[in-house]
Formats: sequence, structure tokens, C-alpha cells
Amino acid sequence: MSDLLTELRAAILRGEYAPRQRLIEADLTERYATSRFLLRNALTRLSNEGLVELQPNRGARVREVTVEEAIEITEIRRAVEGIVAGRAAERATGEEIERLREIGAQMTRAVANADMMRYSELNTELHGTVRAAARHDTATKIIDQLHAQMVRHQFRLALVPGRPNVSLPEHLAVIDAICARDPEKAEAAMRAHLGSVLETLATFPAHR
Repeated sequence: MSDLLTELRAAILRGEYAPRQRLIEADLTERYATSRFLLRNALTRLSNEGLVELQPNRGARVREVTVEEAIEITEIRRAVEGIVAGRAAERATGEEIERLREIGAQMTRAVANADMMRYSELNTELHGTVRAAARHDTATKIIDQLHAQMVRHQFRLALVPGRPNVSLPEHLAVIDAICARDPEKAEAAMRAHLGSVLETLATFPAHR
């Protein structure tokens, strides 16, 4: 069941199933070589995570997160990830600090090369590394669930013209503060970054 849940969640997050796409039980049981009982349990778990909608008499479909919801999610992330960045500044190991610096250097190169796909991947890795360094299990669980719902919008953010040139210095400010072991500055830098994300999300057409 855990393997099925992990595989199905990953397929949704990779975009193999589009928002609003119906998840046909017969197709999924065949693809994942599982039973309808286990599949329905997995779909219920994904519904609890906000990735799937269960519709009476119509089965399941991939849930679409609206821009309005994405803004609300990011408001919560701004508060929680700010705390996480502050904890990371206090708790990061020397190895984690070196990794953060390397991610910052790679992000800088990605922007210079206009490699937005790579920049988007590094963005995800950066936030994940900060969470790992913070060692705050409750915050990590909250952020992981919120992030899962934001994947499509985060991809759109990365493709906004000029957006990486805005977010790169914001990310580097977070990295610098954590590496300097300055919790207050790290929290402020992360909150400023996600405030900038909110401003960009607000420019997206609604109900998409």
C-alpha cells in the first residue's frame, strides 16, 4: 500500500495526470498491479493530502488547486518556512552549509544560462535542504503537504519572464543568512522571498 501510495503520488506530482483528469480504477489497478481495495485506500489518502477529489458516484479525479488557494497556501508557507529557515541557521551542520552554498552557485549558473528547468529543480532542492537542516519534523510535514498541492503553480512561477532574476537574490539572501548562522536574518529573508512569490501569484489569472 505504501509503495502504491508513493508511486501514485509521484505520478500526480510529475504531471502524468493533469488537473481534473479522472482516475479510472480499472486502468490504475492494471498499471500498478494492485487490487481495487488497496487502490481506493491510496486514493483516500491522496484525497486527505489535497491531491485527489473523491466524487460521489463518479470516482476520483486529480484536484485542481486554484490561484486563490495557491495564495492561501503560500501565506501559510511564508509563516512556517520562515520559522524553518531560522532553525536551519541554528542547526545546520558544516556539510549542510557547504551544500547550501553549492546550490546557490548552481542556481546562479542556471540563471546565467537561462536554464529555467534546472533552476526550478534547484529551487525545490534548496527548500528541501533548508527543511532537512532545520530538523523540525512538524513543520516539515506541514510544508510537504502544502508543497504537493503547489507543484503546478511553482512550475508556472519558474516560467514567468524575469522571475528567476528576481528570486535568485532572494534565495541567495536565505542561503547567506543560514550560512552566517543568523536566525533572525534567515527567517526575514525566507519571509521576504515568499512574500515576493505571493506578489507574483497575485498576477496570475484567477480560477486556473
